[in-house]
Amino acid sequence: MEFKKDNTFFTGRLKSVNYAIKGAIKLITTEHSVMVQFSLGIIMVLAGIFFQITATEWLFQTLAIGLVMSVEGLNTAIEKIADFIHPDYHERIGFIKDIAAGAVFFAAITAIIIGLIIYMPKIV
Repeated sequence: MEFKKDNTFFTGRLKSVNYAIKGAIKLITTEHSVMVQFSLGIIMVLAGIFFQITATEWLFQTLAIGLVMSVEGLNTAIEKIADFIHPDYHERIGFIKDIAAGAVFFAAITAIIIGLIIYMPKIV
């Protein structure tokens, strides 16, 4: 199968968006860590509705959810590429995968801190 680039601006962008949506659906439906993060994102949106958070709080919460989901997606892509290149355990591949997981950890900690700043005053 040969790839033929669509050089027209509008249809090329539509195809790109279509691929992005397909990728997001694949992430959410096949990767357990992404399923967990996506579920937590939905819970946080429901919490935002319940606690009637401000527009500024919605901005920070939305950015935090997007950050975690994006980094989780990149981590998954890195893991899939690493497994494709070297299916057996290899110390260097393990190091690369650990670094990618560490990036997810930083994003998740940031999201937790943002969530605590938003919701602790409302709960306490």
